[in-house]
Amino acid sequence: MELLKLLSGSEIVAQVLSFLLLLFVLRSFAWKKILALLDQRKERIAAEFKNIEDTKVDMARIKAEYEAKVNGIEAIAKLRLQEAIVDGRKIVEDSRKKAFEQAQEIITNAQASVKYELSKAKQELKKEIVDLAMSAAESVIQEKLTAEEDKKIVEDFLKRMDDL
Repeated sequence: MELLKLLSGSEIVAQVLSFLLLLFVLRSFAWKKILALLDQRKERIAAEFKNIEDTKVDMARIKAEYEAKVNGIEAIAKLRLQEAIVDGRKIVEDSRKKAFEQAQEIITNAQASVKYELSKAKQELKKEIVDLAMSAAESVIQEKLTAEEDKKIVEDFLKRMDDL
């Protein structure tokens, strides 16, 4: 109220007329430009919001594609892991078979070697027995038979021993 006491009526009327004149001038010349600027700003903001929404949709699509790819990669990795396990089992089984075959071969070779050594030992034993028998027969008979007769007697003796 004190403010009204300081102002006179003519000043108030002048202020109101100045305001109305300024309002008319602004409305005539600048109002449309201001409204156009506000409309442009409103459209720009709406476009930004639309871009944001489009970006969100794109992000959701990209995320879904990424998750699908990750799931696919995980499935492929599991499949490859299972294949590796199967391959590993095949390798182990093949190694076992090879080891068994090698062991069988070693056993067969050892048996053949034993048979050969046994045969060789028998031959040597026969020769020793022949020599011993000849010296025993020589000492018993005190006369020497021919070498061929001695060998024939010893060989007959050995055949009879083998039969026993």
